[in-house]
Amino acid sequence: MPLQQISKYSTHPTGKQQHNKIMDFFENHGVGTLILLALFPRLTLLFMSFASGGVLWWLGWIFTPHLLVAILSLSYWDTNPILVIMAWIIALGGTSSESKLIKSKQ
Repeated sequence: MPLQQISKYSTHPTGKQQHNKIMDFFENHGVGTLILLALFPRLTLLFMSFASGGVLWWLGWIFTPHLLVAILSLSYWDTNPILVIMAWIIALGGTSSESKLIKSKQ
């Protein structure tokens, strides 16, 4: 039996079998969330319902919020690969352009 068919279903602790659904970004969030994540990643991550906690998450939130958004987007690769690629482009481009802007002002 292929691995995809095996991992398609899981058993709940109560013994009931449940279907594992692949996550889709647009089932929980909209286009406005994408715009906010691109423009204001720290505020959006802080006030929206995204995974939080852990030392690495908070370090990413403080020092490289665009990169944190790109890392969190990896869970949507199966359903929205274009979204993940755009998140990484914005993360790498946004972080480098922010550092150039700060250096030019000094």
